Amino acid sequence: MAALRMIALLLLTCCAGCGTPHATLPTHEKIMIGGELWNLELAMDEEAIRRGLMDRTTLPKDGGMLFIFPDTDYRSFWMANCLIDIDILFLDDRGTISATHEMKVEPPRTAQESQFAYESRLRNYESVYPARFAIELPAGSIQRLQVKPNQRLKMDTQRLKSLRNSADRTRSDRSSS
Repeated sequence: MAALRMIALLLLTCCAGCGTPHATLPTHEKIMIGGELWNLELAMDEEAIRRGLMDRTTLPKDGGMLFIFPDTDYRSFWMANCLIDIDILFLDDRGTISATHEMKVEPPRTAQESQFAYESRLRNYESVYPARFAIELPAGSIQRLQVKPNQRLKMDTQRLKSLRNSADRTRSDRSSS
């Protein structure tokens, strides 16, 4: 009888994760930028990318956000509902910086202003060339780290692309269930 219980326990332990098709995806990625290690939040779906760092009042000194897009294309960011200045780096699919911008807080939407009017007045910050990734950092980071276009960051771009693909498959599996 004890042997049967042990076998049942082993089977339960081995199959504990069988019901979940994908492992839990990471929420952060550590990347070396300008000789410093950064712990970046991951934005790997359309909602997280749209939301970005909106409504944040602070960022950790070594923190920010890494946006992983599903493809390489021209990108544009704005500072809608952002409460702090943010630096942004656009990167191609190999991790080479294509553009940097020091994005400034915009005046908030007024009661008399439509959403369309508000969004129309916001400055757009362009990737210049097609980008697969974007990194947002605390204001002043670009200058302090001395990062500029054509520099390549040490990051496992293939792994990051694979993470995005896994996130897309997980969402697809959930919506078809």
